[in-house]
Amino acid sequence: MIVEERDYHVYTGKLNELVGLYESEGVALQERYLGRLVGAFTTEVGRPSTYTHIWAYEDFEDRIRRRKELNADEAWVAFLGKVQPLIHTQENRILIPTSFSPLK
Repeated sequence: MIVEERDYHVYTGKLNELVGLYESEGVALQERYLGRLVGAFTTEVGRPSTYTHIWAYEDFEDRIRRRKELNADEAWVAFLGKVQPLIHTQENRILIPTSFSPLK
């Protein structure tokens, strides 16, 4: 299993708008294709105006296949048109659980 952490740093004052769009439209679309949402977060310390979500996949090939299917959905493409103007930067990390991680 692998875990993907995606951090979106949004323009100041736009975090609530971004989170609201994900809650009302984005998460349902993503769950249909990506499967296992581990969690979605904002932060109070560090980089304010950051939205993070974490997804679990069987392996890297599973992630590639699922994201390709998501990106082919017209509803997802339309959703991206709403949120991309709110996003300043994005960072992704693929995390590999250790042998003692509770999430394997």
